[in-house]
Amino acid sequence: MRVLANQKIRRLFVQMMLCMGGFLLFSTAALALGIAMVLPVTVCALGMGFAIFLCCYKYLKEQDLVMEEAVARIQAFLSGEWDARIDCDEEGELYRLFHEVNSLAAILNAKAQKERESRKFLQNTISDISHQLKTPLAALNIYNGIMQTEAESGELSTIREFTSLSEQELDRIETLVQNLLKIAKFDAGSIVIEKYRENVAELMADVERQFSFRAGAEGKELIFAGSGDLFLFCDRGWLTEAVGNLVKNALDHTESGDRVLVEWGQSAQIMRITVQDTGSGIHPEDLHHIFKRFYRSRYSKDTLGIGLGLPLAKSIVEAHDGMIEVDSRLGEGTTFVMLFPIITKL
Repeated sequence: MRVLANQKIRRLFVQMMLCMGGFLLFSTAALALGIAMVLPVTVCALGMGFAIFLCCYKYLKEQDLVMEEAVARIQAFLSGEWDARIDCDEEGELYRLFHEVNSLAAILNAKAQKERESRKFLQNTISDISHQLKTPLAALNIYNGIMQTEAESGELSTIREFTSLSEQELDRIETLVQNLLKIAKFDAGSIVIEKYRENVAELMADVERQFSFRAGAEGKELIFAGSGDLFLFCDRGWLTEAVGNLVKNALDHTESGDRVLVEWGQSAQIMRITVQDTGSGIHPEDLHHIFKRFYRSRYSKDTLGIGLGLPLAKSIVEAHDGMIEVDSRLGEGTTFVMLFPIITKL
């Protein structure tokens, strides 16, 4: 019987059995000695009943204290004491119930903690977005004022200059919004990665066309090197986005005369894509934080970055069951390595 699993209930039954056993022994002894049975049996029955009453009263009082303590712990939890739990170290159905209540409290606590973290993340994200938008919007306001003033004086060269600067700020805002939308889709799980067998060299050619003009204009060497007969099951659009973000990051942190090298190759069952630059490098303090959204190093001189390109690249690589690694030496350059498992069948 499960009810007997509780030690206190077992002790109660033992005490009741002892009382009845004592009554039986007393009655047997009185009969053996020839004593009149009415009075002894009556006294013994009353004594046995009183003893059983005391045992039951003591047990019920202890159970009442246990229930009061359990209620107090539940009320403490509901009042915000998230670590409050009911003692359930003993056996029995009641303590089994307490254990389930504790499990429920732990689940509720975990969900509440997740909600608090989500609210904090949303608050920080909104703050970061506001901060990122404030700079280009302020610049646009200044440029607009200058262009209005120059329009009155007919200075077309100045107007063209600040029109170009305004276009850069608008591009920056557009990039921020687009990256936010993409990351939000990854977080919501609404991104569908459609994998097909793609030629890696052709995929890299798309990236090269995207950044070759910028690299030439900035006096930087952009090199793509790898086999032309390697294939990878991937979503071409999203993987191009990931590699492109790494190349853009490399161009952002290099100077004229520096080099950005994109290589790809296959070993065993791993496809390896490397983006290496000879730029400023990453400070050791920042290496463990560069994939965090909106992360800006206190050592960084970058005034245009918005801190979303690397987190987005990481999300894309992980969506392809891959991983991304980084190695950097301050003042010498940075190397990003993307590793993808080779899947022969979808």
